[in-house]
Order: sequence, then structure tokens, then C-alpha cells
Amino acid sequence: MEAVKIIGFLCNWCCYAGADLAGVSRFQYPPNIRIIRVMCSGRVDPVIILDAFLYGADGVFVGGCHPGDCHYLEGNYYAEKKIEMAQRLLKEARVEPKRLHLEWVSASEGERFSKIMKEFSDEIKALGPVTFETEALEAACLAAADYRLRILATKERELLEVGNKYGEVFTQHEMDRLLDDIVREEYEEKRILLKLKEPRSVKEIASELNLKPNIVLRHIMDLKRYELVDIHELRDYTPVYIARKLDEEGITE
Repeated sequence: MEAVKIIGFLCNWCCYAGADLAGVSRFQYPPNIRIIRVMCSGRVDPVIILDAFLYGADGVFVGGCHPGDCHYLEGNYYAEKKIEMAQRLLKEARVEPKRLHLEWVSASEGERFSKIMKEFSDEIKALGPVTFETEALEAACLAAADYRLRILATKERELLEVGNKYGEVFTQHEMDRLLDDIVREEYEEKRILLKLKEPRSVKEIASELNLKPNIVLRHIMDLKRYELVDIHELRDYTPVYIARKLDEEGITE
């Protein structure tokens, strides 16, 4: 079986120290895990996670401090929300969300770290090397950078406990549905934007992405309003659209 590649983003203060203890104590874990030390699990951006898959990772592990022990107070809470967002985007791109795993490991849990790594590695091996449509995962990466998703990832607790500016408090079910809807909309919009690297009509995009034409048109009108898309030409009285040139962050130059 082809060896799988796993990237591990470990919090400096807890999980990385736990990995270090595992090494000192000779608790073995699979050699196919490449560890990257970060100052806080909350700093692991969903874009970085999705990029890791795009450039060859078969699994991504994020390790942070136990809730209540974060060196930066709420960093691990934000990590949890970002991982959930990234998993939703992976699902939209037809990549198994369980290829991304978050775990809390303290500095004293070297043996537990070793056990978790073995279990995660075995799970990824069972899934095999990741497969995906490149454009689909690229769209997920662009969506992960969107400000609406970033705001929701950090405001979920406030919306659940305090409510929005009108005092409306969300239930967890309502919050999950809202997140699912916005993730899907942002992902669809970014897929359309990538398709418009070449001139296409609404009907052509709808056929290629298996979306309803009215949904495609709505997204294109939004993209046009943000000056990301222009009308390229009229073809038999039908508008044909094209995306403006994008930089690496998906912003017009």
C-alpha cells in the first residue's frame, strides 16, 4: 500500500510538548507524520489546512491545549470552530471530513499523544491516499478566506449565548443550518468564479456544476456587484461572463 502523508500542526505550549515527551520517553508513533509547531492551535487557518490537502497531504492533525488551559485563553475554542468550518468545506469538495482531526493533548500526555497519532495514521491508511478534483478543492480554499465564514467562526459562541444585535439568540440547530447554508453558498460562488476563468454563459456553468440556472445567475450577479466578474460578450443575445484576473487571495488586481 502507498504510504500516506500526514501533516500535524501542534500547539507550542501543550501538544508539541506532549510530542516531545513522547520522543524522550520512547513512545513511538508513525514516521509518516510531519510536525509543524505553531504558537496556538487557534492560529491554524482553514486556508492553510485546505492548502495542505491541495499540495499532497492525505490527512491533517491539529493538536491544542485542553479547554480551559489555553495559553491564549480562548485560542483552542477558535481552533475548534475553524476546524469545523474546514471540515464543512472539505465535505463540499467531496473530501472525507474525517481526514482532518482535532485533539487536545497536554504537555504531560506523551503516551496519549503517541496513541492518538497511531490511531489517526491507521484511519488515514484505511481511507488511502486522498483523491479530489483540483478545481473543487481550490474553490474550497477561496471560500475559506471569505470574510463571512471567518466572522461566523469567531462569533458562534456570542450568537448562541448572547444573540445578534437584535437580541435574537440562536439554537445550535439554527447555527448549524446557518453555517451549512453559508458554506455551501460561498463554495458554489467560488466554483463559479473559477469556471469563469474562461468565458461562459449561465447555462453552460449550470450544466457543468449541476446547479440550477437561477442559482448560478444569482451568484454571478453577486460577483459582478463586487467587480469580480464582467460581461465578456453577447452570444445570440445571451450574456457570456468572464472573471477578472485574480491574485493568490482571490481579490481583483
